[in-house]
Amino acid sequence: MAKKILAFIIALLVTFTSIGNASAAPLFKDVGDKHVSKAELDFLAERGIIVANPQQNFGVKEEITRLEASAMIIRALGLETVNRPNPNFSDVTPEDEGYDIIATIADEGIVNGNADGEFMPNNKLTRGQMAAILVSAFELKGTSKHVFKDVNSAYWASEAIKTLFANEVTTGYPNNTYKPTAFITKVNFGVFLARILNPEFKQKPVCYKSDGKKKAVVNVQVTNLWKSPNKNRVVDRPSITSPTDIGKWAKSMSVSQKLWLVGKTDTQALYGQEVVILKSSGNWHEVAVIDQYTPRNKAGYPGWVPKSHVTELTTDYKDCHIAIVDTNIATLYDEPKKANKYMDISYTTILPVIGEKGEWLHVQTPANGVKYLRKQDAKVVENFAAIPKPTQKDIVDSAKMFLGLPYVWSGISGFGFDCSGLIHSVYKNHGIMIPRDSFVQAVNGTPVNRKNMQPGDLMFFAYNQGKGKVFHVSMYIGNGKMIHAPNSSKSVEIISIDTHPYKANYAGSRRYLK
Repeated sequence: MAKKILAFIIALLVTFTSIGNASAAPLFKDVGDKHVSKAELDFLAERGIIVANPQQNFGVKEEITRLEASAMIIRALGLETVNRPNPNFSDVTPEDEGYDIIATIADEGIVNGNADGEFMPNNKLTRGQMAAILVSAFELKGTSKHVFKDVNSAYWASEAIKTLFANEVTTGYPNNTYKPTAFITKVNFGVFLARILNPEFKQKPVCYKSDGKKKAVVNVQVTNLWKSPNKNRVVDRPSITSPTDIGKWAKSMSVSQKLWLVGKTDTQALYGQEVVILKSSGNWHEVAVIDQYTPRNKAGYPGWVPKSHVTELTTDYKDCHIAIVDTNIATLYDEPKKANKYMDISYTTILPVIGEKGEWLHVQTPANGVKYLRKQDAKVVENFAAIPKPTQKDIVDSAKMFLGLPYVWSGISGFGFDCSGLIHSVYKNHGIMIPRDSFVQAVNGTPVNRKNMQPGDLMFFAYNQGKGKVFHVSMYIGNGKMIHAPNSSKSVEIISIDTHPYKANYAGSRRYLK
């Protein structure tokens, strides 16, 4: 019988010829050195809990059965499997492969049968069942006030799940769900086991918490805010679909097609940016971008966006650090490597950081879980208020990053800016919120005499030789020069402040740096 058990376990957990320096070679064909759970599986192999073979697959995507999980627990606990009483399960006989494992796990009171007296050895293990089994097997203690939004207090495994959380064995999913009825994979079960056995693997609770309040956020790289719904053209399709391709949209338009946008779009909102839904019509929402100030609406800058561009969250990330993209365009990846690209995102996009490792930030997306962002493409701060105060040079250098970028009416992203969008985005990136539109920027901040301008100050230009309505803004960069996004036929450029027609239409300067 002992030989039978040994043969079964070897077949079940796969053979490993030589551990040696386990971290220097793959454990299995599907668990290489760069596998995210390699360290935990190394640990289990060294303890003899799994037996590995680089020539075979572990089955990282396969869901674990009750029998397979029982075998791993028995080995982790070092339990003897001989001379165990017959558990008298109706679906298990002493002649069945794995019988001694089942008899042992049942005798220890760790895994029991159902009301019909069945053990169900080949049934897949759910995450709720896993919690109850691990808490029982390792006599885990403790509880937590943390509540997963999909685990009701009346759920039979609720307390066991809280105990796993309290012991830093699980933190659930980034959207604050636990998915108690979902099946657990072999590799995830192994990771949970490693966390119980080795404190080094414990999972520190992440920064989110469920506050029960809903908020709406943008769920595409950039969305245009239109004055009216359904008023777009064929050329606008890359900006209307979900996901969007704002880079393709901006590059595909001719000058006349860009000019058509005047009066049709007002601004843009970035991935993850919070909005307020004002009303809906068909497949469109009218929203207000809450951190783009305008006197037009106290909730924020209003406009119409496709419903598919917005998602609702019920999880609060205000305790998370944030990553602020500070390169023109950054890429999010599905994995922490430069492959499996998920999405390009814009300068000044802000996402919660829930972890980091090596050169990678683990950032939370609005609706698609954790993605990976290179550290070199973003700055990480505790919160928006903690962004370091910029110098004049910081502001000017940031604006210069976009030299040569084509102008896009209402643009506020690294795919294309309008004049005030460039200024608003650069200042926001450095923690300074200023109004969205140039004519509102022109009446805020601190007035500055033209002869006393310093780098980073804003220059405004108005019709009727500077006496009418403000129509343009630029940034003074010193030495009699300014940087600006001029119009739909040009790109971001540096010119003399005395260039026609700007000199004749100068309407004043404002300072937002303190």
